[in-house]
Amino acid sequence: MENERKYAEEIRKQYAPKSETENKLETLHKMDAAVRRPAELFAYLFGVLGALVLGVGMCLAMEVIGNVMAAGVVIGAVGILMIAVNYPIYSAILKARKKKYAEKIISLSNELLHENA
Repeated sequence: MENERKYAEEIRKQYAPKSETENKLETLHKMDAAVRRPAELFAYLFGVLGALVLGVGMCLAMEVIGNVMAAGVVIGAVGILMIAVNYPIYSAILKARKKKYAEKIISLSNELLHENA
């Protein structure tokens, strides 16, 4: 019986008009995600690409897919370099996006904090 009541309340919340505070909170959450998402997406893609380059370099260096050890070492080193610079690039992208959206996010969060006080 209690589970049915909780379920009914959850469905009711979906159809009930949202208060201004809920809308602002959703907006704040979306803005935070918009700040972080591009940096995270870059970090994942660049990290995977760096790992693949490193793997190809290792295969070449160990002569698994070819007989060019020197090229494998160079390609592997490029992959290591890509992986090593991934976090600093991620941090720089995130810092730039935070700087761009900081004023809007701070003003919206201040509004929410003052409403709840």
